[in-house]
Order: sequence, then structure tokens, then C-alpha cells
Amino acid sequence: MHSHAIEHQTRKHVGLGRCLPAVLGTSVLPLILLAGCAAPAAEPSPRETRTVTLMTHDSFAISETALQEFEAATGAKLAVLESGDAGAALNKAILTKQAPLADVFFGVDNTFLARALEEGVFETYASPRLDSIPAEYRLDPGNRALPVDYGDVCINYDRDWFAAHSLDVPGSLEDLAEEEYRGLLVVENPFTSSPGLAFLLATVAHFGPDGFADYWGSLKSNGTVVVDGWETAYYTNFSASSGKGFQPMVVSYATSPAFEFLYADPPRDEPPTASLLGPEMCFRQIEFAGILAGTEQRDLAEKLVEFLLSRTFQEDIPLQMAMFPVNPDAVLPEAFLRFAPLPAEPAVLAPEEIAAHREEWMNVWKGVMLS
Repeated sequence: MHSHAIEHQTRKHVGLGRCLPAVLGTSVLPLILLAGCAAPAAEPSPRETRTVTLMTHDSFAISETALQEFEAATGAKLAVLESGDAGAALNKAILTKQAPLADVFFGVDNTFLARALEEGVFETYASPRLDSIPAEYRLDPGNRALPVDYGDVCINYDRDWFAAHSLDVPGSLEDLAEEEYRGLLVVENPFTSSPGLAFLLATVAHFGPDGFADYWGSLKSNGTVVVDGWETAYYTNFSASSGKGFQPMVVSYATSPAFEFLYADPPRDEPPTASLLGPEMCFRQIEFAGILAGTEQRDLAEKLVEFLLSRTFQEDIPLQMAMFPVNPDAVLPEAFLRFAPLPAEPAVLAPEEIAAHREEWMNVWKGVMLS
């Protein structure tokens, strides 16, 4: 995720600003007068409310209902410390690890997981809820980083455009370099975009460290367009968006068609877009949470992690953050079930391999695409 700048209309931030409780301003002066010279007994001070702080990326979102449930169950307030995109947020957690600014961190994904573990920003916490999470998402055997959600970055296409041009959609990454798809794809710069980096990693997984550069060379020769961010790619270049741009294919999220359906105006029976789900055409992102080392509120930190893994929050994730919950018992929205199918063979790279070569692969990409 993230890596998750506010890059989709559905990934909007849900403000967590809370109304301050009304202050009861009843004057005690009349009571003093009635009691003569005797001062009234001091009112007992209300029990201090504790606050647990969650450091996260700017795309974190939670419904008011879920937030209220957490606060009612724990008696604590939740403060959200947004800290930029996923990479920036992790950097902030690392730079402040000697004096952590929060109790829990959420949002490090598998492209940055190895770095987070190497830097020792998390304390071990073997939540009992881990037993219900499939092993494929539990990438840290030390239980310092606990999986919370996942999603796939895939190429989305304009269904109406392909139908109007009687052109079959590509069935593989190799197809994208064919002449019939010349100039039809817009991608994001992996230096400035999380989905751009995810798609680069998909090509590394599919073509290998020694083959992906040649593939990108073929995409460049075939007129693939590069822009800095998801918003420009999706809302300006993509033909199925409001921008009505020139490219009918864009690197986006596999959940985007579900939201195109939900927000269609006027409503449609099916979304105007769909995702290409061929073998290793999509890169799977898994997001993790962990208790920040050195927290002085270990008890509340554990409760917050438990909440992130609870059915309440897990079922909140799809419509708030456009990701899938890792708990298979969480009920998905109908739009996800109908229009956000999961790829059968997503591209996968080990976090350690990504950490060791991410910068190298990005610079190779830059040399091919931006030279």
C-alpha cells in the first residue's frame, strides 16, 4: 500500500478530528451563596483518558463507526499520526526509533518490510489472531510485523475503448510490447509512485533481474507513456476516467473497477473498467502493522494491534482503503465480490530480495525509460 499516497478516489482520508466534549459550565457561585461561607466540596476530577498513537501513511482511513467501537472497547482515544507516503512514514519511524513518536506503526508493505525489520523498529507481538491469518501473508516469522491487508497492482483497461476498436485485451506482459498495443499504456515513474514501483517489481519477478531491462526497452519502443503519479496517469491519461485521455490502459489497483462501479454517475450495471489478471501481470502488496519498539504503552499498543486484526477493522478496510483484509472470515462488500477478482498468479518477490536490489532495479529502469 502503500506507498499509498491518496491515489484513488476511494483512498480518501476520513478525517479523524473529533468533536471535543462539551464543557459543562454550570457556575458554582449560587451554591456558595446558599451555603453561606462554606465552600463546596471539590468535584472529583474526571478520570484521565489515555491516548494511543498510530503512525501511518497518508492513505490510512477508518470509518467513524469502527473508530468509536475501538475507543468504547478500550476507553482510550486513537490519535493518527500521518507521516507521508509509506516510504516516508517508515523513514520517520526509523529516524525516531530512539524516541518513538507513536505506539504502533501501520502501513509498511512487503517492498519495505525487510528494511523495517533490519532497523529494529518493532517489538515482537504474537497476537492470538495470527492463527486465523493464512501463512502466505505472514512474512515475518518473528512476529514483529503482523499482516493487516493486501491488494494487487494491475493494469486496468477501458472496456468500452477495446470493444469500440474490436481489439482483444493483452493476455500477458509480453503482449504489451506488440505493435497492436502501441501507445496504449500509461505507467507511473517508480521513483515517485507506489503503483509504479509495484509494476516494475512485477516485471522483475516475471522476466528476472537480467531480463526486465530489455522488456522495458521494448515497452518504450512501443510508445508506453510514463508520468510521475497515479492521479495523473488515471485521471488525465486514462481514457476511461474523467480526463478522457489517450491511453486505454493504466497501471492501477485491481480494486479500482469495483469503485468505478460504486461511484458511477449515472449508475451502471458493470464498471467501465477491468483489470488484466494474466500470470504475473499484477504485483501483490501486503501491508503490516507492528508495535513500535520503546513504546511506554505496551498494553494499549497490543489492544490497537488486536483491533487492526479484528473483524470490525478488517471489514472496514475494503471501502476505506481499497485493500483486502487478511482475515478470510471478514465479509467483503458486494462490489468487491463482483468486480475486484484476485489474480490467480500474482507476481511475488521476497522482501529480502526487494530490499537488496530495489534501488538498483529502479536505476536500471531510469536508465532505460528516462534516458
